[in-house]
Amino acid sequence: MAGAVVPAVRIQREDFDVAAEIASLTKGRADIGAVVTFSGLCRDEQGALSALELEHYPGMAEAEIGRIAAEATDRWPLQGLTVIHRHGKIAPGENIVLVVAASSHRQAAFEAANFLMDYLKSRAPFWKKEHRADGSEGGWVEAKEADDRATDRWKKQGE
Repeated sequence: MAGAVVPAVRIQREDFDVAAEIASLTKGRADIGAVVTFSGLCRDEQGALSALELEHYPGMAEAEIGRIAAEATDRWPLQGLTVIHRHGKIAPGENIVLVVAASSHRQAAFEAANFLMDYLKSRAPFWKKEHRADGSEGGWVEAKEADDRATDRWKKQGE
């Protein structure tokens, strides 16, 4: 039943275990036929980056991601949804974000996960600063137009 799922949303400094998060969401759930995960990692930008630092306003980030996750459970018939976003200094190759969408059927899980990631990339209230491998001061990362365009496809009629 759409909207009945309460998404699990966590903003945390520590890493997460993708397999453990999937197991936690699906344990004992015979009604789940599909689980789609997306895990985003920190890139090294061709060796130029030593870390990416993510800052957020505690409370505000959780509320906004919770709002987006609740919209996903209203739009698609999900049996479970977990969204984890890390903050702090994250080295290349480390996890930044995880979305786990569970549904009876694959299409809903794929679309919900895609929707969540498009909104997280463009609208989640995080500020990203680059730390360069050569020790120089990196800048704040600006939002990309492509991320905004990707989010536009999810707008409902009349928005």
